[in-house]
Amino acid sequence: MKKVFLLAMCCAALASCNLGKNSDAELRAIQERDSLNQVIAQRDNELNDMMTTFNEIEEGFRVINEAEGRVNLARSGEGSNATARIQENMQFIKSTMEQNRTLINKLRQQLKSSNVKADALQKALDNLQKQLEAKDEQIAQLQAELESKNIHIRELDQRVTELSTDVNNLTEANTQQQQTISNQDRELNAAYFVFGTKKELKSQGILDGGGLFKKAKVSANYNKDYFTKIDIRTTKEIKLYSKSADIKTSHPSGSYTLEKDGSGQYVLQITDPQRFWSSNKYLVIVVK
Repeated sequence: MKKVFLLAMCCAALASCNLGKNSDAELRAIQERDSLNQVIAQRDNELNDMMTTFNEIEEGFRVINEAEGRVNLARSGEGSNATARIQENMQFIKSTMEQNRTLINKLRQQLKSSNVKADALQKALDNLQKQLEAKDEQIAQLQAELESKNIHIRELDQRVTELSTDVNNLTEANTQQQQTISNQDRELNAAYFVFGTKKELKSQGILDGGGLFKKAKVSANYNKDYFTKIDIRTTKEIKLYSKSADIKTSHPSGSYTLEKDGSGQYVLQITDPQRFWSSNKYLVIVVK
């Protein structure tokens, strides 16, 4: 009985030793697994960060290409709106290029400090750098073309300004010419009339001693302000406000009538203005 008990105790002790050894091995396995999982998780996080940066750079190049397209489209237009759109898109391109430059440097640092050895990612980074350099050249060329166009536009604006000035000068000259022609036309169609008593007309130097109107003599002696200036094209009737009227100047018969109105006062009706004024542009009538 004692032998059986001792045998049982030995077995129990042996089993206990084996269990302890197995627990240590399992613990080490768990620790190694956790450590490996951490490494994998860290690597995944680094890869995710780098891919996020990579995608941001790609998106930057995409929107830059779109902005370049908008610039080229606006270049075909004219005016302040097109210029404003070009300036706005060029500013957007420059700021996005600077952002891409910063992101590429960030990705390079991420790849350098990472434990991940990704040849494909390094190659993709090199390609991004080449895209950046090529895009720099394209934008510089586009900027030069825009500046050249702006110079051309300024030259056109100057020429347009000069032409506008010429047109304004011509318009002003034409206006002055038209005014001169109009003044000359009015003078060509101007005539002068006066009516008054014989005494009044003599006192103004309009009638000479013999009661006749002589233009040569009048030019030196008559009171010009006493005459009324008219346009022969529009003035066809002269009311004399008198029951006695005697035309002293010479005018073709049949080119006028001298008749009384309803109150018995004379009214001169010029029926043919061109003939009436053809021989004399001055009309003198003596009334009582």
